[in-house]
Amino acid sequence: MKKLLLAAAVLSTALFAFKSAAPTTWSADTSHSKLGFVVTHLMITDVEGSFKNFQSTITSSKPDFSDAVVELTADVNSVNTDNDKRDEHLKGADFFDAAKYPKLTFKSTSVKKVSGNKYKVSGNLNFHGVTKPVVLDATLRGVTTNPMSKKPTAGFKVSGTIKRADFGFGTKYGNAMLSDEVTLNANTEFVQN
Repeated sequence: MKKLLLAAAVLSTALFAFKSAAPTTWSADTSHSKLGFVVTHLMITDVEGSFKNFQSTITSSKPDFSDAVVELTADVNSVNTDNDKRDEHLKGADFFDAAKYPKLTFKSTSVKKVSGNKYKVSGNLNFHGVTKPVVLDATLRGVTTNPMSKKPTAGFKVSGTIKRADFGFGTKYGNAMLSDEVTLNANTEFVQN
């Protein structure tokens, strides 16, 4: 009986020792991050924009972020293209319709390591009242300790392409005026909580 109890205790200890690490949450340092987009105007030039106000978190129990869950919320009223008149138009009913749809959100459904520091991030993007699956390319640019805050900090570069038509966005403006394809790009720092 003592041998059985001892074996059970050893097995229990071993299982506890191999338990996966607790998830860690990282929050975007928005003062060192940019959430942007690019659209082609008149088929000849790119116009860049960004969202000044956004929040994002990553939750992961693995140091290489291969099991990460990414969540993002952006305030549509903070859209900025360095042109006040254009920004007001973008906030209106022709485009974002910010009064009706004030938030843009993304939540990942999977993060797959492709090779080295390259990842494919799949998830659901919601804006303008429509939710669609998207796949983004992400590069982990490194993890370091911020000398000011003394906290672990991770840097990511993210890019992808969506179609305006999929989200019913700016539908009265055809491809000759604005490209259907919109490039998404983000350079972000995340600080471990």
